[in-house]
Amino acid sequence: MARVMIVGAGGVGNVVAHKCAAQEEFSDILLASRSVEKCHQIAQRISSPKLKIAELDANHVSHTVKLLKDFQPDILINVALPYQDLFLMEACLEAGVHYLDTANYEPPHEAKFEYGWQWAYHDRFRQAGITAILGCGFDPGVTGVFTAYGLKHYFDEIHYLDIVDCNAGNHGRAFATNFNPEINIREITQEGRYYEDGKWISVPPLSIHRSIPYPEIGDRESYLLYHEELESLAKHIPTLKRARFWMTFSESYLTHLRVLENLGLTRIDPIDYEGQEIVPLKFLKALLPEPASLAENYVGQTSIGCYLQGIKAGRPHSYYVYNNCDHALAYQEVGSQAISYTTGVPAVIGALMVVRGIWQQPGVFNVEQCDPDPFMKLLGPLGLPWHEVIDGASPFQDQLVEEVA
Repeated sequence: MARVMIVGAGGVGNVVAHKCAAQEEFSDILLASRSVEKCHQIAQRISSPKLKIAELDANHVSHTVKLLKDFQPDILINVALPYQDLFLMEACLEAGVHYLDTANYEPPHEAKFEYGWQWAYHDRFRQAGITAILGCGFDPGVTGVFTAYGLKHYFDEIHYLDIVDCNAGNHGRAFATNFNPEINIREITQEGRYYEDGKWISVPPLSIHRSIPYPEIGDRESYLLYHEELESLAKHIPTLKRARFWMTFSESYLTHLRVLENLGLTRIDPIDYEGQEIVPLKFLKALLPEPASLAENYVGQTSIGCYLQGIKAGRPHSYYVYNNCDHALAYQEVGSQAISYTTGVPAVIGALMVVRGIWQQPGVFNVEQCDPDPFMKLLGPLGLPWHEVIDGASPFQDQLVEEVA
């Protein structure tokens, strides 16, 4: 039996709390957030005697350390904002608690995310004898596990990786983001980047796009983005010749985004407004719908997967592995939409891998560095069934040269 502390009470926190409460392995659960009212709402929906709640400002290491020492969990699942990753890692080090998150650290005043800040903690976690698992959502997270699983079972070398992410759902709002608006918009408006021939290539935001077919959904225009798992996969799979990430956006979404950018509402630098300093993007966040509020009326599916190409026994080989998740079914089960569901479920599986000792090793690790098989065995039973196509047709089969914008 294990004790788990969850930090964050948004849509993903709701999923993690529901799924942890359903696992016999977790005897006691503490859900902590700055917004204790959101914790109350989640606890009322779950109605489990295992679940307790607490107020926590995760920006203060000492507050988290006190809560950790009082509750004494075996692992902390961080589904708060990426700005708080380092504070929570520091607290886990001081309290001697295993750590897991779903997104890498991002400094508040710079639209830049990379693993370097967290990888720098490896020696300290190793010396403390505790484990930190980074990026254990879906993308990043399951996409890394998918890649590791493909390498273990179907390839001697992976040469080309394309991660494809489609949200074909409809929430009925004119413009909204599926997770924290501030983080979402910062991510999308950055330059696109991909890895090729040992170097990183940057392109203007959303300038490279192509139509990609998604199972049960059909062809959708997909845009090349920089996504954090590209950094860790390029590091940990040395045979990669190219790695890219693609995500779908509707024309309406992109039109709204361009207007907001042109108006300066996506800026993260402070401006003076009537004697008060405000950050335009934070103001925009306050105007946009709360992502968790979209869940009730969301219909349609997400489809996220990995196209892998490489060699096995000296011969060319391809492999496609993916999951489709239904927004309405996710809401019916846990009261969250599929974006939150596909992030929260893998976090719970990763925590189970650690407390069972399967992924428990001192230091800081990305998921592709761990054994993928026991994780993959739990994906379907916990709500994310996966499918694979071996040596099937690939939209990237003939695209091993420069893409045309």
